[in-house]
Formats: sequence, C-alpha cells, structure tokens
Amino acid sequence: MDTDGNSGDASRVVHVRFITKLDRPFKVPNSSISVASNFTRFGLSSVVNNLIQTENPDWEVEPFDFLINGELVRMSLENFLLAKGISAETILEIEYIRAVVPRKEEEPSLHDDWVSAVDGSSPRFFLTGCYDGLGRVWKAAGVCTHILEGHSEPVSSVSIINPEGADSVTVATASKDRTLRLWKFNAEDTRRNPLKISAFKILRGHRASVQSVAAQTSGNMICSGSWDCTINLWQTNEPVSEFDTVSTKKRKTTGQAKESQSEGEAVSSLVGHTQCVSSVKWPEHETIYSASWDHSIRRWNAETGKDSLNIFCGKALNCLDIGGESSALVAAGGSDPILKIWDPRKPGTSAPVYQFSSHTSWVTACKWHEKSWFHLISASHDGKVMLWDLRTAWPLFVIDAHKDKALCADWWRGDTVLSGGADSKLCMTSGASVL
Repeated sequence: MDTDGNSGDASRVVHVRFITKLDRPFKVPNSSISVASNFTRFGLSSVVNNLIQTENPDWEVEPFDFLINGELVRMSLENFLLAKGISAETILEIEYIRAVVPRKEEEPSLHDDWVSAVDGSSPRFFLTGCYDGLGRVWKAAGVCTHILEGHSEPVSSVSIINPEGADSVTVATASKDRTLRLWKFNAEDTRRNPLKISAFKILRGHRASVQSVAAQTSGNMICSGSWDCTINLWQTNEPVSEFDTVSTKKRKTTGQAKESQSEGEAVSSLVGHTQCVSSVKWPEHETIYSASWDHSIRRWNAETGKDSLNIFCGKALNCLDIGGESSALVAAGGSDPILKIWDPRKPGTSAPVYQFSSHTSWVTACKWHEKSWFHLISASHDGKVMLWDLRTAWPLFVIDAHKDKALCADWWRGDTVLSGGADSKLCMTSGASVL
C-alpha cells in the first residue's frame, strides 16, 4: 500500500538524482539530494513539487510518477531496491514523469439497453452500439446527434470508417441479426434533436450473429467476425447500381413508407477458426488480426487469405487490439481475469510478454492508446475499467463507474476514456493524459 513517506522515522536515507524528459518548468536541479528510504511515489512527488516551487513560486502542485531503470515505482524506495537487487550506496537516478490521473468524471450518456460497443477514433464525435438495436452518434457527454435505425437485434460492434474525413462520415455497425450496415451522415449537423437515419447499404452473408467489425486503414474495406467461425471482407466504396437496390419498409415514426438501400456481398472469407470469431482488427493494409473462442489469435494476409501467425492462448477470447511499441504488440482478454500481451516479433510468441491480473472476472475489451508505447485500457465483467502502463504490474487507476458488467471501452481525443456497460450507460472519464 502506498504511503506518503512522512509517517514514522526513516531508518535510512537514499541519495537520489531526479531526471526528466519534461520541458521547463518541470525540470529540477541536477544535483543529488537525500530522501528517506520509506518514501513512496507520493513522498517523492512532494519532493519534486517542492524543488520546482523553489524556482517557480506560482507553481501549482502536480502528481508525478517515478521510474527506476525503466520500471514504475509502486512501493517504498527501500522495498523497490531490495526487490530489484539495487545497491542503496550509490546515487540513484530516478526519472519522473507526469502521473496519469483522470481529472473529471462526466455525466453518463444514457441508453435504453446494454451499451455493447463504442468507437472514439474521431475527435469530432464518438459512436456507440446498443442492445436496443440502435447505433448512436454523440458529440459530447449526453449530446446525441444521430440515431442509426435498422437492425432488428442488438448491435454488437461499431466502427468509424473515415474518422478524419470530410463532413460526410461513413460508419459500420454489426449486429446479432447476422447483418452489417453502412451509414453516412454529416458530423457537423447542429440540429438540436437527434436525427434518425437509415443505412445506405446492408451487408449480408454471415450465417450467424456478427460479433465484430473493423475498418481497413484506407477505409475502402471492412472485415467482420461472426459466430459462424468466419471472417468476411466487404467493400465500402462500391458504386450503387440499379440491380442491387432493394426496397425496405421503414419504421412509421420516420414519416416515410419506403427507403432505397443497396445490398452488398462479401468479397472473400477467411476460414480457419473453429468457434466464434469474437474480435477483428485491421491495423495495416494487408494484415488482419482475429481472436476467437477457439482459444487462438490469428494474423491473416488480406490478399491471399492465408494466416501467418497462430497464437494459442488456452482460454476463449473476447477482445483484441494491436498497438504499443512500433504498433506491433497484441493485447487480448477473455474468459479469465487476465489481460495478456504478446510480441509477435519475438520467437516463441505463444508465451505472453506481459500479463495483468487485477480484474476479478472476464475481460471484455482492451484498447491501446494510439500515441503511447506503454498505455492501454481494459474493461471487465467485474464492472471496472483499468488503465495499464507496461512498466508496472499494477493498474495506474481504476474507473469504477459502472454498476454492472463493463462491455466495451475506447479512448477519445487522447485523454478521455469511454466505457459502456450492462447498466445502459456510456461513461466518460476525461483528463487522463498519458503524454
């Protein structure tokens, strides 16, 4: 348990030199000083703040984290040195960085059923999928601008296809009704009431519930994973022709009798998994990753349809993401409380390079921070969302905002954590800057 390092008499002192990569006014003098060996991160943070305040009287206190030999300190200095076999007789270099601490918990965005999916990849809005069969577009906490109507069963996954595009945005939704749908809308629409819109294309071909959808980096294609054990690839930029248009009845609340929608068929299928494909990611033009209830993670060549990597995990998997160092690390979680990370570049990739075990139930979601090599979030059936740093085995912080299972999570605008759950809430925790 962390203490502030100020209770009781310190039996020993440690000579330390504080260093940092932060710019002014965060820098402190390079000379060594003596600190109590029972100091933890809170005591060290007080020392650094006092040193900065000496040079800058108007300095406002900031929390810091501390690294020794690249590892975050999560115990007293004395215990850390003993655990790592580091001598306390020499001057110890301690690097300090800004602590990742969420600043504000926003009001939740309420839904009518379980919030099963979220995508925060656009800085202008975020997208959610719900068990009421609807997708929703939000420009801020509680501010819904568009409702995506059409699915007949729960929406299981959502993906923003062109997050940095023009005003006209394309998104995809996947559903337990065995279809995917493509939607277009104006992200800058300022009308006060949510605008109900219909899909411009329905993608049919899966023989069972569609569990996950991911967009190619170019936005020209999407892939989907299903309970039918296959991964289907679909075009998003096909021109609509008079031959593939079907008429479908719309809900009476829209005030129109009919709409025109095109139907699309899969370009190809990736076959190899033997149980539900629970999660798919498309991080590079020709590379698709998939996770399955058959206990495996596979890497596929989208052009040839061949898998070039097969990691056996020993547990049914619910979630997958690619990121970290050089955008090469594979994070996944499933039917145990452990978030695991593999590095496919290393031999013997069946063994995880990191394992995090602070959750107490199934891991349902994981997502790397797109600009950090070290940080990722996870969500779990224990109702908690945790932020991890690869440099320590303990979560940096725990978001305990959900009153039921947490089902999905994502980053938004770099410093905000979004999470949805079985309590029908989309929770937003802002100010969690990792840079």
